Amino acid sequence: MLEGIIRDSMTKQATKTLRRNGYLIANIYGKGLENVAAAFKRNEFIKFLRNKETLAFDVNLDGTVIKVVVQEYQKCPLTSELLHVDLMVAQPGVLTSYKIPVKTTGIAKGLKNKGLLMTHTKRVPVKCTYENLPNNITLDVTKLDTGDNILIRDLTLPAGVTCFLDPRVPVVGVIKAK
Repeated sequence: MLEGIIRDSMTKQATKTLRRNGYLIANIYGKGLENVAAAFKRNEFIKFLRNKETLAFDVNLDGTVIKVVVQEYQKCPLTSELLHVDLMVAQPGVLTSYKIPVKTTGIAKGLKNKGLLMTHTKRVPVKCTYENLPNNITLDVTKLDTGDNILIRDLTLPAGVTCFLDPRVPVVGVIKAK
């Protein structure tokens, strides 16, 4: 479980001090809930996210355990250092928007024909309840040749999960290398 603190001061100086001390600034929000300003140790947060098994995970803020999902994050454009993260509370029974990561398996047939595998959409936005939330969308790309794509309409999503992107949007494809 990830340990964090609740920020009591919202000033620019307090935020700078927390960042200087190795903390990552976070906002935790949910439908019908009051926003919580929090901070996590940056290195612990990154290690925890790399090793987590599911999309939703528990955080402990001064004795209060909350199940959250990473909704958005901000990086420094120069150093690529993580600066800020938005965490949404995963409430059971509430229809919410989530971004599901896309994973590919296999080696595309088009790679042997001087093609290049492109992931056009790294995270697919879907609407579902927390109970129906898939951990990822796994796509088999072994049959893709140069010029072939897997579109949103080709995805098989679990029951209760709907994607609100245009069905013609490509997710993964093989393009011809120059």
